[in-house]
Parts: sequence; C-alpha cells; structure tokens
Amino acid sequence: MIIWVNGAFGSGKTQAAHELQRRIPNSYVYDPENAGYFIRDNIPKDAARDDFQHYPMWREFNYSMFKYMDQESDQLIIAPMTISNAAYFDEIVGSLRRDGVVVQHFTLCASKEVLLRRLRSRGEGANSWAAQQIDRCMSGFSNEVFQRHIDTDHLSIDDVVETIGALADVKLLPDNRSHARKKLDRLKTKFAHIRFFG
Repeated sequence: MIIWVNGAFGSGKTQAAHELQRRIPNSYVYDPENAGYFIRDNIPKDAARDDFQHYPMWREFNYSMFKYMDQESDQLIIAPMTISNAAYFDEIVGSLRRDGVVVQHFTLCASKEVLLRRLRSRGEGANSWAAQQIDRCMSGFSNEVFQRHIDTDHLSIDDVVETIGALADVKLLPDNRSHARKKLDRLKTKFAHIRFFG
C-alpha cells in the first residue's frame, strides 16, 4: 500500500510522512521530488522547464518507481509530495490504481496565512518559490480527485498523523518519545528537507 500525503508547501507533508514512518512498522518514506532534482540538474538549459513536474519523464519515472516498490517490497510506502495538477496526478496515482495498486491519498489543507507563517519558520518569505505556488495549489486541490482533505490549521502534527492512520485503517504504534526527543526529531526532519528554489 502507498500513503500519499499531498498539500501545498508548508502544509506539513514531510513532517507528517516522517512521523507516520516512525509509527508504522515496516514502512518507508519515498520522496518523488528527488527524481525532479536529478532531471533539473542534468538537462540542457534550452530544454529546461520551470517546474520539474512538467517533464513527462518525471511522471513516468515516479509511476515506475511506485509500481516497482509495490511489486518488490512488502513495506508500506509513504510519499510526501505536492501535486495539484489533476492530469499529472492521474498519470501517476490514477495509473497505479488502475493497475490494482492501493493508494491512500490525503491532501493536507491550511489557510494561506497559516501556510505563509509555516514557510517563514523555515526561512522562506512571501516572495519565495514555495509561497508563490500557494494560490495555484489551493485552486488545484478543489478538484474532486484530491478529496480526503484534512484541515490542518488547528491540528498538531500528532493530530494529523492520527487522522491519516484512522482514515487509512493503519494501526499506529504508540509514540513514547519524550517531548524533548519528539521536538528534536522534528527539527532534524525540518532542516533536512528545507529546499530553496530560484
């Protein structure tokens, strides 16, 4: 099974995915963005596009990766990835589902004000690439293919994780970490995954 955690930049996808991985035995976090960075860094400038999701090979590669992992691994795959283009979503998730792969998809939603505040907390201002994508993402997520929205404005990461676990019908291990350890783990996740775009 694949749990896809979607949402605008700043919605908490990465934190939620890594917290799920800590609490779901035999699970693995796969980041589809990594294929995009490889493409972006290895293509001539005159063939470059402003968003790596626009490259057909990014969508093809990630579909193939998910299909391979589903066939070859017994681990539950967790994918934190913003994707708000319904056609691109169908190329990956729709194709997987048509192939019989179980994909549980959740869109983490938050108000623009909250998203901007969260982005600022990781050093990205209102003019950053991530902030400039908010309106596009929020508009795209109104499409019914992105249903199963979880409003995170007033939810903690723990609440989000518990909600996803319940909706996906996945049993979560209890979280016995101390408050300090939990905070440290989340800081490590946050700083390990901050990415700046031009």
